[in-house]
Amino acid sequence: MERMEQLNGPLEKRTLSYRDAEDSDEHPESLSTLDKSCNPAPTENGDKPSGLSGGSENADGSGVQNCIDEIDDETNESTLLIAANDEERSTNGTTSPGLAGKNIALVQPNNHRRSDEPTELSFEKFPENHEEKLKRIKIENALDDPKTSLEAWKQFAKSEYGLINDDLRRKIWPLLVGVDPQQVDPAPSLEELNNHPEYNQVVLDVNRSLKRFPPGIPYEQRVALQDQLTVLILRVIIKYPHLKYYQGYHDVAITFLLVVGEEVAFHVMEILSTNHLVECMQETMEPTQRRLMFIYPLVRRENAALCSYLERSTVGTLFALPWYLTWFGHSLNSYRSVVRLYDYFLASDFLLPIYVTSAIVIYRQNEIFQEDCDMASLHCLLSQLPEDLPFEYLLKSAENLYRKYPPRVIEKDVETMIAKEKQQRLNEEREREYRKLYGKKPPPVSNSIISRFLPHLPMSRRSLFVTTAFSILFGFCAYYYRAHYIPLAAVR
Repeated sequence: MERMEQLNGPLEKRTLSYRDAEDSDEHPESLSTLDKSCNPAPTENGDKPSGLSGGSENADGSGVQNCIDEIDDETNESTLLIAANDEERSTNGTTSPGLAGKNIALVQPNNHRRSDEPTELSFEKFPENHEEKLKRIKIENALDDPKTSLEAWKQFAKSEYGLINDDLRRKIWPLLVGVDPQQVDPAPSLEELNNHPEYNQVVLDVNRSLKRFPPGIPYEQRVALQDQLTVLILRVIIKYPHLKYYQGYHDVAITFLLVVGEEVAFHVMEILSTNHLVECMQETMEPTQRRLMFIYPLVRRENAALCSYLERSTVGTLFALPWYLTWFGHSLNSYRSVVRLYDYFLASDFLLPIYVTSAIVIYRQNEIFQEDCDMASLHCLLSQLPEDLPFEYLLKSAENLYRKYPPRVIEKDVETMIAKEKQQRLNEEREREYRKLYGKKPPPVSNSIISRFLPHLPMSRRSLFVTTAFSILFGFCAYYYRAHYIPLAAVR
C-alpha cells in the first residue's frame, strides 16, 4: 500500500525479528517486585478458570493470584509484530465528555513504568456492586428461560458491566458465536500435531506467554495449559489451511481456553478465525494494515485538529497493531478489563476493536497535544495503555462512532487517503525525473489550458506571458474574421 510507508514508517524499520525482542521469559530486574506483589488471590468475582479444573489448588485454597503479563518493548513491539508475521508467511473535533456529560480530566499514562518492563495481569477478586448483582440475577433468569434470544444475549454482553463473571461467560460466550457446548469434538493429543510446519513457532509463542497464565498454579497444571493452548491453535490452522497463524493469535486463544475450556474454545476460535479475525490471518499483513487506516478518518471526523497533529508526527498506526490482533488481550494489565472487552467484541461487528481504538485516541487527546509532535514521542505515549481507562465510557463512545460513521463511510475515506498518497508519490517521482533532466526544481503545476494540452512544456513567467498574449490575439482575430468575412461570403 502506498500510504503504508507514511503511516507505518520505512520498510527497513520493519525487518527486525519479533523473537529477538523476547530472548527470555524472565525479567531479572523485576523479580524483587514479583516476589512482593504476586500473592495468591482468586479470579475476578471468585471465578476459577475452567482450564484449571483438572488440578489441585494451593494449600490455602487459592488457585489464582496476581500475574505478570509478558510485554515487549512497546516502542518497538508493533513494528516487530508486523515484520515477524509477514516474514513467517513468506517463508511459510470535540473534547471527551465524561459519564455525566461534562468534560473530565483525561487519564495520564503509566509513566512510572519503562516500556520494556513486564506488567501485572491482575486476577484479583472485585466484589459486585449493586448494579452488577441485579444484572447477574437477570442473566441467571435468562439462562433458565429456553426462549431467550441471541439478541438478548448480545444486549447483556454489550451493556454496562458485560457478563459479570466467568461462570456466566462460560455459558454465554458459546451462545454468542453459535457453539453448542454439548456437541464438541474431542481434542487430539499434542503428539498427533507435532509434524505441522507451524508447530515450532506456536510452541515458541506459547512458551513466551507464560505470564498470561494464572500464577501460583502447580507446575503440572501450567504445563497442561501450555499443551492445551498449543493443541487449540494447531487444530484451527490444520482445519483451515488457508488461514495463516500470526503472533498474537495465542493471546486471543488463551483467553477462551481459560474461560470455556479446551474443547469449546476450539469451536469458538474456529468461528472467530473465519469471521472476526480472518483479515489478520491472510498471507500478508496488508489487509490488517488497511484496516488500521480506519483510525485516522474516524479521528478526523470527530477532531480534525487531533488528526492533523497525529499525521504531522508521522506516528502511523503501528501502536494499535497489538490491540487489534489480540483484542487488547496482550496490552492490558487487568484480566477483568480483557474479558469485559471480549464480552463486547463477541456481540458486535468485527470492526469494533478499531472503533474502540479510535475512541481511546480521541479520549487521550489532551495527553497527545502535550507531547512533542514527533513519531517517537507519540508512539511511546500511545502504545502504553493507561491502567485506569474508563472502558464502559469508551465502549459507549465506540458504539456512537459506529452509528455516526459506519464502515462503508470510513471505507470511502480510506480509499480517498490511498488515492491521495498515490498521487503524491507520482508527483514526487516526476519531480525526481525533472531534477535529473534539468538540474532544478520543476515549476508549479498550472491548471491552464496550455498546461493541459502541453503538459511537458516548461512554463516560466515570461513564456506564460507570451503564450497568454498570443492566445488573446488569436482569439481576437478569430472573432474579427467571424464577424466580418463570414457574412460577406454568405451574401455572395
